[in-house]
Amino acid sequence: MLASVANTPILPGLSPVAGKSIEARFDGDLLSSDGGLLGLRAIEQRLGIASRLAACIDDPRAPGRVIHGLDEIIRFRMLMIAAGY
Repeated sequence: MLASVANTPILPGLSPVAGKSIEARFDGDLLSSDGGLLGLRAIEQRLGIASRLAACIDDPRAPGRVIHGLDEIIRFRMLMIAAGY
């Protein structure tokens, strides 16, 4: 099956990664739908949902040994649930 040639609008306002802009289009027919996670990640970062939730939870781990903060763990889990994993 050939890819669609119709112009698909670009999803605006995604945060750049490593200084490079991101364009999300939904014209991939049989491609993975995991690309929607980029939009969800940008929305989560703007709203700060994971950071707000992490601020409500006491972290019993030793601060000197922590590699990933609670906000990072919560953000990862939220995106994985949204992706269906």
